[in-house]
Amino acid sequence: MPRTDWGWLVTPAELDSWTLLLTPDLFAVNKPGHVLCHPSKFGPWSSLVGAAREFLGEPVLHMPSRLDRETSGAVLFARNRVLGSSLQRAIQHHRVHKTYTAVLDGILSTPITVDQPLGRDPHSAVFLKQAVVPDGSPSQTEFEPLAHAGNHTLVRVRPRTGRLHQIRVHAAFLGHPVTGDKLYGPDETLFLRFIRNGFDETLQRALPLSRQALHASSLVFQLPAGELRIDAPLAADIDAFWHSLQTP
Repeated sequence: MPRTDWGWLVTPAELDSWTLLLTPDLFAVNKPGHVLCHPSKFGPWSSLVGAAREFLGEPVLHMPSRLDRETSGAVLFARNRVLGSSLQRAIQHHRVHKTYTAVLDGILSTPITVDQPLGRDPHSAVFLKQAVVPDGSPSQTEFEPLAHAGNHTLVRVRPRTGRLHQIRVHAAFLGHPVTGDKLYGPDETLFLRFIRNGFDETLQRALPLSRQALHASSLVFQLPAGELRIDAPLAADIDAFWHSLQTP
């Protein structure tokens, strides 16, 4: 992806290489980290949905769910309004199951379900930052450790609810933030610095990855016509980081 002062541009060849499913009704991709899902002011190729519209020649695409810019993994688009509405209803009626893969700081030894309410962090300088708060929205996340290496844990994550930044907040609540997380990791001022300066030398020294090690591995929609499942192989940068931890 070409790098600009504000972010990354998607190329047609890259989008083609990310494709997981392409039918007359559906388009699914394995989004890398650092790619913005929603339209931006920097033109169609500056976001995933804009690039997908250009790539497919579609004036409108329906994206029933999105990923944070730094989260990689499965993203699904409907190419017509009827299917887009069906996917949206599945989300509204909790007929969608999402599974993530993440690398966490520290050693999480046993599976655990975090059942803690989430809301805006009243103590943060970052407006969108969330936290476990007594009067927050009910939120549940399952963490299942898969392997350990270099004081990190590879986990499978299943969110039971869909709150903003839920996985990242619950991981930090456990004392095992997602590796590379600028906002919920060691110091939120890293996030503020990143906004000002990008991933500069200070962030390179503080964080082992240029983005959070969080990947949407699968989406499963229960639709009237049957099950729709999208699986996305682990992003190359997270995979490479995990394997580097196992190198003597």
